[in-house]
Formats: sequence, structure tokens, C-alpha cells
Amino acid sequence: MPLESFIDVADDSHFPLDNLPFGVFKSSDGSARIGVALGDYVVDLAKLERAGAFRDLPPETAAAATRDSLDEFVSLGRTAWRAMRDKLQHLLSADTATLRDDIALRERVFLDQRDVTMLLPARIGNYTDFYSSYHHAHNVGTMLRGPENALMPNWKWLPVAYHGRASSVVVSGTEVCRPHGQIKPPDAPTPMFGPTKSLDYELEMAFLIGPGSSLGQPVPIERAVDHIFGFVLINDWSARDIQAWEYQPLGPFLAKNFCTSISPWVVTLEALEPFRKSLPRQEPEPLSYLRLTNDFTYDIELEASLRTASMDAAHVITRTNFQNLYWSISQQLAHHTIGGCNLEPGDLLASGTISGATEQSRGCMLELTWRGANPLKLPNGETRKWLEDGDTLAITGWCEGGDYRVGFGEVTGRVVPAATG
Repeated sequence: MPLESFIDVADDSHFPLDNLPFGVFKSSDGSARIGVALGDYVVDLAKLERAGAFRDLPPETAAAATRDSLDEFVSLGRTAWRAMRDKLQHLLSADTATLRDDIALRERVFLDQRDVTMLLPARIGNYTDFYSSYHHAHNVGTMLRGPENALMPNWKWLPVAYHGRASSVVVSGTEVCRPHGQIKPPDAPTPMFGPTKSLDYELEMAFLIGPGSSLGQPVPIERAVDHIFGFVLINDWSARDIQAWEYQPLGPFLAKNFCTSISPWVVTLEALEPFRKSLPRQEPEPLSYLRLTNDFTYDIELEASLRTASMDAAHVITRTNFQNLYWSISQQLAHHTIGGCNLEPGDLLASGTISGATEQSRGCMLELTWRGANPLKLPNGETRKWLEDGDTLAITGWCEGGDYRVGFGEVTGRVVPAATG
């Protein structure tokens, strides 16, 4: 049975009392504060703290909830996160009178989500993007090298990844400016310079690091989840024509560093626990530092939708699931640190494009249109090989709990023309 709040929450809401994702918002007074989402509302934790609602929590936990970023709070670790979440679920329960019967306090603490501006949840100092979906890697490899050599020899031995650009990670709703770069058409003797003609989205998820780790000290896979606070949705926008020319031998650079969009609400591992699933058997068996007894994944439904400038409503173009990832989050984190790389609170580690076995479960235009060869047909008669100026791409995701959902909201971005000058 879902938990019941004294606030009405729609059955299909992403934010029931069972969820309570954390985020950072700016209210009408211009200040940034931490809140949790409940139904259509933001619950202001700083105002709850000032009202004495957290007096029985450790002082450092209560104080961290009043900051303008989640960095300090997530650094405290799982004991603090659980204590705060348990306290909030108690305060917001239909059976607890503290807020339910104090109308004046409720008016101060509850803000309509439409009346606030959501910000990045943390000061993201480092960003890593993995390549952990088998079907995505196989499809892309097939385009480049043929089906016989689709996967590189290392792919099933380690979670492939690259370090991305943290400064261009932006919150949902930020416009995406079409990037410039060098492009070399196959039949051209030399490259040209100009805006990308092959702008793409990548449907991904990412987890936010809580407590950091020490330089030179790998995090054992058994303790990986102790460093993971929760998940966001992510769109790692890509310029495929720029990437095709620049990526050898070191991988993507300008093709990826211009913009990465994330959803504002961070869904905790505690909220996702009912939707944990066993990780399928991996072949070959991973090396010992990547083996975890009862390793797991999550049953998270994911969708991407496209709305062009001439469309009245968005059209779903991708339906996939988090379970389509081959490598687990524990394996990703353990591999990330095995050489001694230190983690820091607020670091963002992304899954890479999440694609499934069917055509509709492909998580980017590169796969959906097979590198532009099979244009996507939209309900209004338009077609797309790649994203065009004025297009809005939205990604959403949720876990289905029978009579309730635990969701992530959405991450959106509208493509605007390349900068001039």
C-alpha cells in the first residue's frame, strides 16, 4: 500500500509520499533553498528547520538541509539521508498533526511548483559518462564496423566511459544552442567549419555522488552504494558529425561538451528500493573487483518525446527501460575508482545512452534513424533525421508501483540556432 499524505496527490503523480525526491529551488524572494517534491508542491526544508521540525535530528543534518545546494547534505551519508527522509515522511503523513493542523506553517512551507524556479541540485565538480547499454553499443558499432565487429574487445570486460565537461551541465528547461565545430563530409578532401547538422539527444540516467573517497583509495564494489545518493534523468546532447571527425583517437570533445541537461529532482535509492531487480548474468564473468553477490539494477520505465515548432503536442519516439544497461551502478563506481580516482560530493556519473532490443527502444536519433538513413516520421507529416532548431526534446521516467508511481519528473531542452559572430 502506498503511504498516505494529508496533501492530495494524484495517482499518476511522480511525487507521492513514497518518493520525496530532493532538489534546489529559487522562490520569489530570489534565495536558493533545498526542498522535496510532494505532488504539485515543493516542501521548503529551511522553513521547516526554522520552525523546529528537525530538532530531534543531528544538528549537522538539520543545518545541511538549510543550504543552497545539496552538496553538504549528500556528503553526510546514508544514515543522515534516511533520518531526514523518515522525518519528512512522518511530518507529511496523514496521521501526523504537526503540519496537517497548522495552517499558517503549511502556507509558509508548501510552495506551488509552478511558482518556483528549479536549479541544479548540486555544484557538480566532475562529470563522467559511461557507455553501458549493450544494444546501444552494438547498434553504433554495427554502423561503424559491421555486426561482426560491433563491440570493441574491451566492452564486456569493463564499463567503458569518458570524463565529460561539468561546467556545461545545465538544469532542465535551459535552451540548447546548436554548437559549431569541424565537420568533414565523407567525400570532402578537407574539413569545414560550421554549426552541426547532426544534432542528437541521448536518453540516459545519472547518479549523484554523496560521500567522497580519498585519492589513491579505490571504493570496493561491496561499498559502492554507500557513495550513491540518488538518480536524475539526463540528456547528453551530441553533435554526431563533429564527433565523427574528432573522436579518434581520444573520443568525443566538442561533440559533447556544449550542453548536458539533467532533471532537477534527485530520487533517492531508498525510494527506488521496491523496484530493485537482479542484474542478469554477465558473460564472460567480470574480473574480481567488478563482482558483487546479488548485484542489481532497477525497473525504471523511460520515454523520450519530440515536439517540433509546428506541433501542438509532443510525440513519444523512444520507450526503453533502465534494465537495458549491461553494467550496474556498483560496477560503474567501482571501476571509476579502481585506479585511485577520488570521488567528491556532487559528482555526476551517467549511464550512457539506454537502448533496448526493439527499434522503438533506441535511445537516440543516431539509432532511431540509423545514422539518418531512415528518417523518423512524425504524426503531423514532418520527418527528422536529426534535431532541428525549434525542436523540444523531453525525457521522463518512472517506476510503477501498482497503485502509485515513483517518478523523476522530466528533463527538457529546446534547440535554438547556433550563435553568430
